[in-house]
Amino acid sequence: MLVVGSGGAGMSAAVSAAGAGARVLVTTKSALGAGNTGRAQGGIQAAVGDDDSTESHFEDTFAAGHRTARPELVRRLADGGPEAIAWLSALGVSFTRDEGRLRLLRCGGASRKRLLQAGERTGAEMVKALRGAVRASGAEVWESTTLVDLAPEGDGWRATLAPGGNGTRRTVHARAVVLAAGGGLRGEADALGIGSTNHPDATPEVLRLALDLGAEGRELDSWQRHPTGSVWPESLAGYALPETTRAYGATLHDADGERFVDELAPRDVVAQAIIDTVQAGRGAEAPDGSAGVWLDTTAIDRENGSGFTAERLAYVHNRYLKAGMDITTERVLVYPVLHYRNGGLAIDENAATTLPGVFAAGEISGGVHGANRLMGNSLLDTVVYGRIAGASAAEAAR
Repeated sequence: MLVVGSGGAGMSAAVSAAGAGARVLVTTKSALGAGNTGRAQGGIQAAVGDDDSTESHFEDTFAAGHRTARPELVRRLADGGPEAIAWLSALGVSFTRDEGRLRLLRCGGASRKRLLQAGERTGAEMVKALRGAVRASGAEVWESTTLVDLAPEGDGWRATLAPGGNGTRRTVHARAVVLAAGGGLRGEADALGIGSTNHPDATPEVLRLALDLGAEGRELDSWQRHPTGSVWPESLAGYALPETTRAYGATLHDADGERFVDELAPRDVVAQAIIDTVQAGRGAEAPDGSAGVWLDTTAIDRENGSGFTAERLAYVHNRYLKAGMDITTERVLVYPVLHYRNGGLAIDENAATTLPGVFAAGEISGGVHGANRLMGNSLLDTVVYGRIAGASAAEAAR
């Protein structure tokens, strides 16, 4: 079987399929593990707290997506959360603990403290562990190799691949295919001339290829904006300050210092409130004329004690220090940036698309999140549905 893409979903699929006995080839546009997963800072949601339940996680997720997601897909995502955390832990992901207990935070749209972290860059820690698992699984990996074409052939699919970008082509026959190449928003954001948090490799050609083959799509034009994209300093323009800044107490203010939104509302609510505030003429202005609102990061230490930001948000704090700004004493000017495609290829509970023998997982798939994604569910999606897609594809190939 063939796995296209090597972010969290692709690597989870490869490990799962190889464990089920499949002969696996992973093809990835650049290096194994490169992509959006490694950029995810905030954390991963799963109902592992004493006062939490997978039912509560389901309700929060379904509500945040405006009840447009497929309930059975949301259910399987939430139910798979605790097992996903156990699986990642077994692979070597060390989730942050306080006095021996898992650190859990409440993020926007969640009714419970449900967000787990592995340091400050949870996605990068997941990629590190998954990369090792893929290498140990025996899966074959072709790096710097682009999928050029996919066509039905006999009892499976013929994939045309371009290794090394040197114009040569190779074809492989796969009994089953897992598409895990992401939502491709970087390419679309560049075309529209707007900011994006996506990795440079996040372009939509694999999604478009599947749609051209007749795969059903859903919510394809539903894009999530990350509410707090940095506007200034210029060297950090577009960098998304993680939602944990607001979970720890950072507040949003207009130019007059007035708060205008619940900072822990779902992302689409917060992002739209910022856009509306700026359009109403109540935004602040950066030295280059760019508009935004104030994220008062100085409130974090005021609420939690001096040194809290430097300890809990060391990565963010240091990035701004290098850019000449101390977020413990200065507010950050922010404005929403394009972040995630909520929809994608329609899948069922086994991660099967409407193309026979083709499965999808991660941001390229649709129906799991509906019209808005709950923060922390993207990393969970890559693991839960990545593993399901790998197992399903292995069974189909068998």
